[in-house]
Amino acid sequence: MPSEFESPESFFGPVTSVESTDGTAIAYQRFGSGPPVVMVHGSGGGPHSWQPVAERIADRYEVWTPARRGYAPSGPGRSPKRFADEVADLAALVTTIGRPVHLVGMSYGANVALHAAAAGLPVRSLVLWEPPLYAVGAELAPVLAEFQKLTAKGDQRSADRLLAERVARVPAALLDLMESGTPEDAGADAEPDAEPDEAHGWCRDLESLIADSADVERWSHIIVPTLLMRGADTWEPMPTTLDRLASALPKVTYTAFPGQMHFAPSLVPDIVAAEIADFLPHT
Repeated sequence: MPSEFESPESFFGPVTSVESTDGTAIAYQRFGSGPPVVMVHGSGGGPHSWQPVAERIADRYEVWTPARRGYAPSGPGRSPKRFADEVADLAALVTTIGRPVHLVGMSYGANVALHAAAAGLPVRSLVLWEPPLYAVGAELAPVLAEFQKLTAKGDQRSADRLLAERVARVPAALLDLMESGTPEDAGADAEPDAEPDEAHGWCRDLESLIADSADVERWSHIIVPTLLMRGADTWEPMPTTLDRLASALPKVTYTAFPGQMHFAPSLVPDIVAAEIADFLPHT
């Protein structure tokens, strides 16, 4: 049964939780009215990552913003984590909602959304913002080990740089510009951002990525309408990977935002929200 508790990051009223199949508490907020839309956040962030977009569509949709396991105020979950655990979490939330949902995922959260749709959750449509489907496999195991060492000794700057270089694959020149304190010149926030209280979530996300596959064709049996979005200036291999994903998905609308990179949902939420609202049905 859902339960309510206090949260320091309660943007839209009380935070409620639902229990996943393994007993992990999955916290969420609900606001707005209309068809239910579940918005799944990426790595190194929480439900607040979607806030600028979510608050712009809440006049026509009932928006649900869960905190994924490993990210407060949800429970830590078990280790090693797998994408199947996140699918179970979403299944528990959708059961609470009681009807099929529109599923929206950002970055790693878009990977989760793909897994959920492939697993047969009652999803009416998918909205995907730049799923990093290339950042998977055993090659990330050393990254996880190094990240844990760096965060254990409090070297957050090096930990952030490691994630950006080895997971997100941000070009070195852009990273230097971001670290110089002028993110507006780079067209980006300083993501990936592993704040100390988010390091646990990053570790669990890396576990899921290590165990996952880069096979894009496996998503070809997802037949729900899908909106795939990216920044037109996002670095490789994201564009090439998403081009392949767009070719694999049977019912896809593929759009790129001129002059934007991976961080557009935070930097131009009006534009992203309008694209989502135009794609989703209002009934």
